[in-house]
Amino acid sequence: MSQIDTGIRRLLASPAVYDFFQDLVGARRARLRWIRECLKPFAGARILDIGCGTAELLKLLPSDIEYTGFDMSPAYIEAARRRYGDRGRFTCERAGVFEASAADGPASGGFDIAMAFGVLHHLDDEEARQVFLGARKALKPGGRMVTFDPAFVPDQSVLARFAASRDRGRNVRSPEAYAALGRAAFPEIAVSVWHGALRIPYDHAILAGRA
Repeated sequence: MSQIDTGIRRLLASPAVYDFFQDLVGARRARLRWIRECLKPFAGARILDIGCGTAELLKLLPSDIEYTGFDMSPAYIEAARRRYGDRGRFTCERAGVFEASAADGPASGGFDIAMAFGVLHHLDDEEARQVFLGARKALKPGGRMVTFDPAFVPDQSVLARFAASRDRGRNVRSPEAYAALGRAAFPEIAVSVWHGALRIPYDHAILAGRA
C-alpha cells in the first residue's frame, strides 16, 4: 500500500470524514456514471468490490445482485457492515495480497464482475498486478474486471495535474501504465479517459478486461 496518511489526510481514515469528502468532490455522480456506462450490472450478478471502502457504491447498485466487498481498513469495513450488512458480505483484507488468497479468501467462487473504484493508485506496481491476477482468478469465464483511477494524461490542465500529484494515493499513473499492469492478467484491456468527472479538476482512467 502506498498512500499518505499523515497531516490532514489522516482524517480520511474516519469513515464519516471519508464519506463526507467523497460527497463534497462529487464522487456519487462519478460512481453513477461509471456504473451505468462501464460496470453495467445485471440482475443476479455476482460482484466483487476490491477495496470497497465504506461500500457507499453498493447503495447505487441494483438490489438483486450478490455483493462481496473487502478493504484493508477495519473502520471502513465495520461501517460497511453496519450500513449494508443485509445486502452483502464484507471482509477486512489487504488488496495487495489479494491474489494469494483469491482461491480461498473473500473472492472464492465465480464472480461475474470484479471492480476496483479508486484503488490502483494506492498500490505499488507489484500490488496492483496482484489485484489484477486475483480478480482474474475470482472471475468466471467471460467475467469482467473494471477499474477507475485518477491519471496523468497528455495536455492535462495545470490544476488537474496538481490535484492528481497531491492525491492521497502515491501511485497515480498514465492510462497506459495502468493498462500495462492489468495485462499481467487480462491480455486485452480497453482503456478510456474521463475529464471532469468530479467537482474538482481531475482526469480518470477506466480499464475494462474480460476473463
